[in-house]
Amino acid sequence: MSRLDCGAVAIALLAMGQACATDMGMGSPPLILSFSADRAEARLRDGDDAFVWDAEGWIGGDLNKVGFRTRGETDDNGSAEEAELQLLFSRAILPFWDLHAGLRHDLRPNPSKTYAVLSVEGTAPYRVEVEASAFVSEDGDASAELELEYDLRLTQQWILQPRVDFDFAFSQVSELDVGKGPSELETGLRLRYEFTKQFAPYLGVVYETALGDTRDLRKDAGEDHSSWSLVLGLKAWF
Repeated sequence: MSRLDCGAVAIALLAMGQACATDMGMGSPPLILSFSADRAEARLRDGDDAFVWDAEGWIGGDLNKVGFRTRGETDDNGSAEEAELQLLFSRAILPFWDLHAGLRHDLRPNPSKTYAVLSVEGTAPYRVEVEASAFVSEDGDASAELELEYDLRLTQQWILQPRVDFDFAFSQVSELDVGKGPSELETGLRLRYEFTKQFAPYLGVVYETALGDTRDLRKDAGEDHSSWSLVLGLKAWF
C-alpha cells in the first residue's frame, strides 16, 4: 500500500466501525453473523487440475456490516496461482441491494498488489443475482468485474445454476499478462443438490477464456488462454 493514502484508509475503517456500532445500538435488530462458501470446487482439466474457492463472512446489522471475502485458485500441486483477500464495509442502499467499499490485496500472482474496491450487489428482475465491482490498484490501474448467476429450481432439492463472470481492464498491466479492454470471460453451469439449506454439493462444467489483448499477451507468453473444466464442489452457508 505504499502509494495509497494510509491516513484516508484509517479514517474509512473508523467510519465503518462507527456506522456498524450505530446500527447495532438500542432498538436495532440483533447482531447478525454469517459465513458462506459460494464455491469450493475441484476443476478437472486435461493435465492441469485446480482447486477454486470463493468465500465470505459478515458481521453487523440489517443496514451496516463489515466483513471479508477471499477468492483464489491452486494448481494440481496445491500451490496458489491466484489468491486475494478483501476487507469490506457494506451498506444497504435499496431492498435486496448492498453497496460495498474497502480494500483488496492480491497475494498471488506476483507481484502482489493492493486495490481500492467499490461494488454493488443485489437481486435484479427475474431473480438474477448481480455483483458489479470496480478496482483501482496502488499503481493507478483500473479494472472492473461483473458476475451474474441465476438459480433455476428444478425440484425442491435440485437447482441448476448458470453463471457468467466478465473482467474488463482500463489499462494494460504487462507483468500480469493483462491487456487493455475485455480481458477474461468465464461461463459455467452447475447442478447442485440441497441436502439442507446450508449444505449443497454440486457438479458442472466451466469454460474459461482470455479475451482481446489479454489473449494475445498470453499466447505470446506460451500460456493457455482457454480451457474447459469438469467441476465437483460444495456450496455451504450458515
